[in-house]
Amino acid sequence: MIPVILSGGTGTRLWPLSRAHRPKQFFRLVNDQSMFQNTINRLGGLSHIEPPLVICNLDHRFLVAEQLHEISQAKGQILLEPIGRNTAPAIVAAALWSMQVNETGNESVVDPILFVLPADHDILDSERFHQAIAIAERHAQEGALVTFGVVPNRVETGYGYIQAVNSEQTTDDIARPVKRFVEKPDYATAESYVASGDYYWNSGMFMFRASVLLEEMEKFAPEIVKCVSQAVKRAAKEIDFNRLDAEAFGASPADSIDYAVMEKTDKAVVVPLDAQWNDVGSWTALWEIGEQNAENNVIYGDVYTHDVKNCYIRAETNLVAGVGLDGLIIVETPDGIMIADKERAQDIKHIVDKLKSDKRCEVVHHRKVYRPWGHYDSIDIEDTFQVKRILINPGSSISLQKHFHRSEHWIVVSGTAEITRGDETFILTINQSTYIPLGTVHRLRNPGKIPLEIVEVQSGSYLGEDDIVRIEDEYGREREETG
Repeated sequence: MIPVILSGGTGTRLWPLSRAHRPKQFFRLVNDQSMFQNTINRLGGLSHIEPPLVICNLDHRFLVAEQLHEISQAKGQILLEPIGRNTAPAIVAAALWSMQVNETGNESVVDPILFVLPADHDILDSERFHQAIAIAERHAQEGALVTFGVVPNRVETGYGYIQAVNSEQTTDDIARPVKRFVEKPDYATAESYVASGDYYWNSGMFMFRASVLLEEMEKFAPEIVKCVSQAVKRAAKEIDFNRLDAEAFGASPADSIDYAVMEKTDKAVVVPLDAQWNDVGSWTALWEIGEQNAENNVIYGDVYTHDVKNCYIRAETNLVAGVGLDGLIIVETPDGIMIADKERAQDIKHIVDKLKSDKRCEVVHHRKVYRPWGHYDSIDIEDTFQVKRILINPGSSISLQKHFHRSEHWIVVSGTAEITRGDETFILTINQSTYIPLGTVHRLRNPGKIPLEIVEVQSGSYLGEDDIVRIEDEYGREREETG
């Protein structure tokens, strides 16, 4: 069995923490590991599990690689989507990729069971989760397309539902044939669904044999299979990543796996999942699953309260104090603070939409921006200058590059820096500095065993990240415009 981790979402309903370049699945929201890492770790203890196949977009590839390394999953493969086309093309790509000739040259066709999981869900009861997986695997081996239906514990209008064939019409009371998928209902309709016992929340998790999925996709969505097949055949294999061909993948119709095949096939069955599942789709959901204190508050970071109850308060960098509050969400980040009524947390999407229309950078990335070599923090910026604090990991370096619109002044505050400036290479240590004139080819490397920290002062007519001309890059980013 190969776990296929879908990690392409942006989690806009958890803004200002979750943003396009670092979405919610890569944050530690419920424990000391990220949602992405928890998704993989909760599979521990299952037999016949291969290293994960992760599907993500280009912007997240280094985050995925780093977080896999942190949990000793370096053997996992990373498949890069050049453009988001919803879940059906992504899962077809995973199926095709998993059936390729293996590296040893064995020409026999492998046909694994694929277990498809979103990277950003929380499941507290691992034992029941594993029991559901075992049931699903048996049905997948017999040729079924399995979906996992969460047993509803309340009336919920925020999820899609799966209707199973009435239990009196089937002899199998564990996995039931799917009758239909339904969109998010109104309250009265959802109430009738829950009361009937025949409806489950759509978890977005699936299990099937790769060949069976592809056969059914050929029947109901052949154009997706055609385009994605070409994207897989033309994929560029790099050291740590596999890039699907952009032209072929972009030509694929965009569709969800539900619409493309699960609603149409006669092989769909639903396995009930009653394992304290939560899709962590809002700040209210995090309040519900978080560790609540005596006043029913969930508190993270440097927070002081007086007469505060039923709140979720998260401080990322600064002290946050609250007095006389009830039922609020308060989230502080270095460049944005969000305050919302807990009952209206879903409406944060309207703020995100407005930020997008105004082309605000706060919807795309944080003030601290992560790169494969480390990270930088923009601590001050005006029209003609910017001050950054830059950290370079041991043994890492930025690309060999130049700028057309800005010069840079570097001051070492910790560690040792190897500087390439034009034709010369030299070493700087603490309190030493150098100047990089506009247009000069340069590189910054950390040759030491501890992190290198520098303060960079940029000055010029344009300070955007797309004013980087890469000449050489050990991370394969020469073809990209920014980052």
